[in-house]
Formats: sequence, C-alpha cells, structure tokens
Amino acid sequence: MTANADARRGALAIPIAACDRAIAAMELIPFWFLALVCRIGLAQVFWSSAQAHLANWDATLTLFAEEYRVPLLPPEFAANLAVLVEQVAPPLLVLGLATRMTATGLLGMTAVIEVFVYPQAWPTHIQWFAMILVLLRGGPGLVSLDAAIRRFFAPRRA
Repeated sequence: MTANADARRGALAIPIAACDRAIAAMELIPFWFLALVCRIGLAQVFWSSAQAHLANWDATLTLFAEEYRVPLLPPEFAANLAVLVEQVAPPLLVLGLATRMTATGLLGMTAVIEVFVYPQAWPTHIQWFAMILVLLRGGPGLVSLDAAIRRFFAPRRA
C-alpha cells in the first residue's frame, strides 16, 4: 500500500467513525416509539379526511358520485363506508387496539384510493403504505392496548 492510500484512509477514519456513532444512536430508537409515530400519523390523515367529509355531507356525496367513483359500489354506500372507516380507525390506532386488523383495512382503503381514485397521488400514498407496513410487520409496539392485553392474558411463569 502506498503512503498516499494510507493518508486517504486515515483522513476518512474520523467521518466514518462519526457516521458509525450516528447510526448506533439511531438504532437505539425503540420500536414502540416508531410504531406510535406511525399510528398517530395515520390516525391524523384519516381523521382529518373524515372531518372534511362530515363538514358537508352533500358535497361528500357529490364527490363520491362524480370524482371518486369507486367501481362496484354505489356512491352513497362508498361514502358511508369510507367515512365510517375514517372515523373508527384513528381512535383504534391511537389507542393501539386491534392495530394489525385496523392497518389491514387502511391498507385496502389506501390501495383503492391509489388504484381507482387518485393514481397520480402515489407519492402521498406510498408514505401511508410505509406507515401501514411498519404496523403490519411489527405490530403496535409496547405502548398500546394490544400489548397491554397480550401481557394481561400471557401465561404466568412460575
């Protein structure tokens, strides 16, 4: 090895070590915190949508009839179903109750929105998908009713 190569390697040692320390610090972020952030973020998105739809129900019905037009579902049924999901899912997510089931429903709803309603909004939908997939993969985390219920019903060790 040449002296020049050794000098370059030595000059990179400090930034590489700093990056390694930063990565190690990020790896200390507990999963429960990541899951909580995903749960709250998703809850906000869908709750806000529900509130907007409920603010003017006639406009919502028109929107579902003229712009959203979900295949195979009558507009009034689709509007009622969407708003129901948008109202029920957020509290469940915030509480961390039935999290994986709720996330599965939101995954389906997001897929319908992406495919049939707003395909051009994929940059937003992929963010929702990412948060949903975190919850499907890892569950709600320790700070959730799901975890508390699991602990309560877990077999006691002697």
